Amino acid sequence: MAYTWKYYDLVLVGIGSSMLLGGTIGFLTPLSVQVAIIAAGLVAILIMAHGMFVNGPVDSPEDLTEEVDSLN
Repeated sequence: MAYTWKYYDLVLVGIGSSMLLGGTIGFLTPLSVQVAIIAAGLVAILIMAHGMFVNGPVDSPEDLTEEVDSLN
């Protein structure tokens, strides 16, 4: 059976890729590593924010008010 990529798989790949790309740009260009990593971190934050707030892991806001029996 073939694996189907999900949205959150792509979010995780996007976070890792942005950080890897930032480090690579920092080492291979005159741009300092610190600036490149900070810029890549900001991109990663935007990707995470989209995954949490724009396309969150719940179907509707009412899902957030349901009690979780396993924690009681």
